[in-house]
Amino acid sequence: MNGWLARLSDDLGMQVDISETPKDLQTILGHYKVLVMNNCNELTTLMDASQLKAVEDWYKKGGGIVSLHAALVHQTKWAWFSDLAGCDFDSDSEYLEAKVSVDPAAKNHPTVKDHGDSFLYSADWTNHTASVTGKPGFQVLLRVDEISYDAVRSYFKQRNGKAMGADHPIAWTNTLNDGRFLYTELGHDVRSLDTPFGRQHIVEAIRWAARAETAK
Repeated sequence: MNGWLARLSDDLGMQVDISETPKDLQTILGHYKVLVMNNCNELTTLMDASQLKAVEDWYKKGGGIVSLHAALVHQTKWAWFSDLAGCDFDSDSEYLEAKVSVDPAAKNHPTVKDHGDSFLYSADWTNHTASVTGKPGFQVLLRVDEISYDAVRSYFKQRNGKAMGADHPIAWTNTLNDGRFLYTELGHDVRSLDTPFGRQHIVEAIRWAARAETAK
């Protein structure tokens, strides 16, 4: 997955670097416009307080964050990020095809533009602890129709995992206080991104978070 993201540099017109070293958040994050959180769950177990604060300060100065799939798993101990994201993880599905719909108010957002009102797509779909619909600063981009697939896989059915029901956002933004945050459920399995839609979705998410002009 890291390699797939790195190879987006030509489409983005930006330099893409990969790091798995938390200290980089204090030393070189200031050179970048966007931080992509690639399935990095429970960050309070990986990063110390000064590193978490470095991300917060960088974001407040105009940085953008794009979070993929498991980046919203067990983040509640990082209160700032949990508030930014709007929810946390409850359970997920198997890798399945499902019906995805574009929120009417977001149909011209570059991450979803030109794909119609709805379409079929395959991924492992996450159930969140709450819906972000209607929260101040949030805009839902995509929802998944739980009628079209089995929303909770067996592992989580045995652990009281819960589906979200009729309102199941799978991609959204938060621009409260003029910030640029975007989350998408896609990206746990590279198959969910290595498609024409997936590539557009991530490329334009990063460009949007960087406040760059759309590539389309």
